[in-house]
Amino acid sequence: MKRLATTLAIPLSVILITFSSYGWSKDNELNMTKGVTAISEQVYELHMLIFYICCAIALVVFGVMFYAIIRHRKSKGAVAAHFHESTKVEIIWTVIPIIILVAMAIPATKTLVAMEDTSQSDITIQITGSQWKWHYSYFGEDVEFFSLLATSQKQIDGIEMKGAHYLLEVDNPLVLPVNRKVRFLLTSDDVIHSWWVPDFAVKKDTIPGFINEAWTRIDEPGVYRGQCAELCGRAHGFMPIVVHAMPEEEFDQWLSGKKEEIAMQKAAAQEALTQDLSMDELMAQGEAIYSARCAVCHQANGEGIPGAFPSIKGSPVATGDVAEHIGVVVDGRAGTAMQSFANQLSDQEIAAVITYQRNAWGNDTGDTVQAADVNAFKAQKSAKEEI
Repeated sequence: MKRLATTLAIPLSVILITFSSYGWSKDNELNMTKGVTAISEQVYELHMLIFYICCAIALVVFGVMFYAIIRHRKSKGAVAAHFHESTKVEIIWTVIPIIILVAMAIPATKTLVAMEDTSQSDITIQITGSQWKWHYSYFGEDVEFFSLLATSQKQIDGIEMKGAHYLLEVDNPLVLPVNRKVRFLLTSDDVIHSWWVPDFAVKKDTIPGFINEAWTRIDEPGVYRGQCAELCGRAHGFMPIVVHAMPEEEFDQWLSGKKEEIAMQKAAAQEALTQDLSMDELMAQGEAIYSARCAVCHQANGEGIPGAFPSIKGSPVATGDVAEHIGVVVDGRAGTAMQSFANQLSDQEIAAVITYQRNAWGNDTGDTVQAADVNAFKAQKSAKEEI
């Protein structure tokens, strides 16, 4: 009997040590993050509760299994018993799992209800996913902006060393205050995406034509990173999320500064309508915009991806009528991945990127497009729609 106990102790100890070290290690990278919100802590505690219940079940099941294997092995002369069903045993092994499941369901239900309670929020932000970027709009504040991947194409292509936050850095992070309840309204412009920030325990799909709701209340200032968690196309991995959480006073200052910045951008856009930039100025600006907004589909060399994204190099659009080229960028193309950039780029930015496309990679049309040309195209289009 002593030998049997020793034999049983070995596998059971391995199981117990493995499970317990996983569960009890707070900094274990394999474990779920505790996060920085009350909901994320609830989710973590629920996760650990279910984990410990599963460990206990595994301990009992494997203990009985190893005992039966060793104690009743053939070499010891064990003979299999012949018996029929036992109603009492069947009732017991039905009732016990039900009790365990109910014990799991009660805290899980409480957590799910809390996760869906978006009432009494202090701030409402609309999050719109599109291939392959995020758009944030602060309700009632006249503040909205796009958030795009900031990792350089050279890092992606392996030409430069990868940075500390490779594919997890953006040009415009979402900025939120701590200690305020923030309500998210999530939707999409094209396909299904999923806005996921592990430290907040928030993961919600953005679906075209639907609005989903989520919320968070951040306890600690800091920078928190996430990703799109729904396969959404070729550049799915290029949709990071970065959230800057800051004290309430700093957030109010940031919000005020952002409003001034947007007002200045609008004023600059109006001023650009009266300016004529040189070819060199347009090409420099256009190359930067192309790298950030167009290269992910049409590639840095302008050759696109056959069967998926058309080549701009030598294309009839980039070497043909300028008005048609402006129309493609402003309106997009229905039924394709080509989006409308009318509300994503200023008239000056559209003019610059079109100029770049018409003169890069050997296209060499010599054409320059100014902000006034783009504005005139939009005005002409609006006039036609009103008729």
